[in-house]
Amino acid sequence: MGGESRMLHLGLGAFHRAHQASYLQDLRDRGDCRWRLAGGNLRADQLAVEDALRAQRGSYTLETVSPEGQRRYRCIDAIRELLPWQEGARHLVETGARAETRIVSLSVTEAGYGLDGAGRLDERDPGVAADLEAHARGGSANTIYGVLGAMLALRRSEGGGPLTLLSCDNLRHNGKRLRGALLRFLELAGDMSLRDWTQDNTSCPNAMVDRITPRPDAGVRARVLAATGREDKAAVMAEEFRQWVVEDDFRNGRPAWEQAGVQMVDSVAPFEEAKIRLLNASHSAIAWAGLLADTAFIHEGARDTRIQALVRGYTDEAIACLRPSPLDLGGYRDTVLARFGNAALADTNQRVVADSAAKLREFVLPTLRERLAARASVEGSVVLPALFLSFLRRWVAGELPFAHADQAMDEATARGICADADPVRALVGERALFGELAGSEDLLAALRSAEKRVAAFARGIVAA
Repeated sequence: MGGESRMLHLGLGAFHRAHQASYLQDLRDRGDCRWRLAGGNLRADQLAVEDALRAQRGSYTLETVSPEGQRRYRCIDAIRELLPWQEGARHLVETGARAETRIVSLSVTEAGYGLDGAGRLDERDPGVAADLEAHARGGSANTIYGVLGAMLALRRSEGGGPLTLLSCDNLRHNGKRLRGALLRFLELAGDMSLRDWTQDNTSCPNAMVDRITPRPDAGVRARVLAATGREDKAAVMAEEFRQWVVEDDFRNGRPAWEQAGVQMVDSVAPFEEAKIRLLNASHSAIAWAGLLADTAFIHEGARDTRIQALVRGYTDEAIACLRPSPLDLGGYRDTVLARFGNAALADTNQRVVADSAAKLREFVLPTLRERLAARASVEGSVVLPALFLSFLRRWVAGELPFAHADQAMDEATARGICADADPVRALVGERALFGELAGSEDLLAALRSAEKRVAAFARGIVAA
């Protein structure tokens, strides 16, 4: 593989710049400059960041903070090409089609994959429907499937060769799901020849990513200026800890990530399950409970003994589902909760509750499903959907201290649940949240009990 190779990333948010870009920066700092990053956004909600990065020629400062509050500053210049957002994502399509682009990676959030409750392509999604029509007539695209479909069609026609599609989102079996949804999209579009080419010429490794990355604010810029003398409008901050576990299934080469600490493995499954069920689910639980306690930051909830008890009740049941495991699950859980208590991160409940419906389905549902199937207690696990229902009630009542939107649940659906004569039954009946468990009488009975516990928790907060 001669010359410099390109990795194109879709989604230039803070997490990508604090996580994947930092690993490639490690290689560049070691003198390995065989790979360069290109990046762009599918949505027009990062234009200020794009402008700042363009003005700084793609470089920015990464601030990391340890649990003890020690801060370090590092210049990241691994992003060598910035592709400005445009309707239809033509720049992304053309760049992804070029032969020197060997990997296309994505961080588009869980909801950005447009999956239904069973983890398959949601064929009723309006964006997917519009892109199916656009694909048939060669028009512009806006969902990841429309963009990837157009990219792969152009790549095939120009002889660009095999390609790896690498998901970097907190989605269980993210590579497998991306591949299944993309192939289904091409089937629905009637483009079976491209579907077959994609099946033969692409791979979609599963991957697990981990680094708490709060939304950057003015405080980050002020600290960067004070520490480095650099006025950086694209600065990001993250915890010191990071982890990236990737299945080593690449069709056309990859960076030597293992030299930068990436764990290249045959199967990511045990790492993925532990992270999604113990870290991601607990993160959401702390945020939902924290809002009920009228706190603003994750570390406040993580340090609250009452919230800790709720979270540990859930994680005890999740750990029982995960065993046997090659990981020290109890130690991993304790490390995670200690990381959440890092006050220097100032990570907000607002950031963590984004797209809560998708997080409930992806992070919490599997443990509920497995415990109920085994006729085991769900007393701890069912507290999380009870907290989610409390969160929905505050959202529709306008009691949240911030504007909220959820790509996986519109406000009308949330209002319908909360306005129902029996909101608990209405919630349990939502197939988009609970899949085959929707309408389960066992789940309903457990959730009614958990709702009382959450109400008692809320009363205790007010009394305190």
